[in-house]
Amino acid sequence: MSLLQENQKEQLQEISKTLRQVRQEKSIQLEEVALKTNIRLACLKALDNENFDELPEPVYIQGFIRRYADVIGLDGVALSQTFSLEVKTPQFDSKFSQNLEKNQKFSLPLFIPYAILLLVAAAGLMYVLNPQFSAESFVKKFNLGTPKKQTTAELSTPASLPTASSSPSSNQEPISISAQNSLTSLPVVASPNTSQNQSVAVTLELKGKSWLQVTIDGKTEFVGDLKKGARKTWTAKKQLTVRSGNAGVVLVSVNNKPATPLGTLGKIKEVTFTPEGNTQGSIVNSQ
Repeated sequence: MSLLQENQKEQLQEISKTLRQVRQEKSIQLEEVALKTNIRLACLKALDNENFDELPEPVYIQGFIRRYADVIGLDGVALSQTFSLEVKTPQFDSKFSQNLEKNQKFSLPLFIPYAILLLVAAAGLMYVLNPQFSAESFVKKFNLGTPKKQTTAELSTPASLPTASSSPSSNQEPISISAQNSLTSLPVVASPNTSQNQSVAVTLELKGKSWLQVTIDGKTEFVGDLKKGARKTWTAKKQLTVRSGNAGVVLVSVNNKPATPLGTLGKIKEVTFTPEGNTQGSIVNSQ
């Protein structure tokens, strides 16, 4: 039986991914982590393989994260605090409950839909049995008059072209075939793309304390805590990924553009930036 809620499992998935990635980059075995932290190897394997149902209570899991992170060179206290121990219970708004009760009390009588369905079926049956009568009665009702019947010659002659009997005006000249070809053969010039850059520069400014991980072109360049007021800039050729444990306090400026918050306060978020100006973000913590 699982002792974790869904939000805690989502947090553990992100934390396990970070621990496993940093440990593999530093070529540290799980057996070495178990020896230095006095944590059973089975628990470390369950955490590393995301088998969270095999782990003990959340308070012990938080201790595992702190000791695991310290051994591989991360800030264990900051990383363990991203795992919530609080148990959230769903709360319902009283106004929503009252409106729901009112909607349940109001019910449409059953005979009304059947009456509408019978009327529609009767109208369709009348049209199928005598469509000409229905059309004539409609015309008489709105005084539309009798529609004019077009002859075969009128139907076969397009309205936009003159007939053989009509003489062209002396002021009008026909457009030659060469002129028409010249109009349709104009080249289409595509506007050049002036927004392509050779690299992407990302500046982070902290409005509060947050744990950060910065990956440049597939290599982890920074993992740890940054305090309020800290300001750092990284540059990547292909892509730069920023992961924050408290995205609401991190202001991001890309290529000297106005800074904007990375995400929502108190949530873990990961965003990838590219030289073409494309960004791809995902919220990995829903508290």
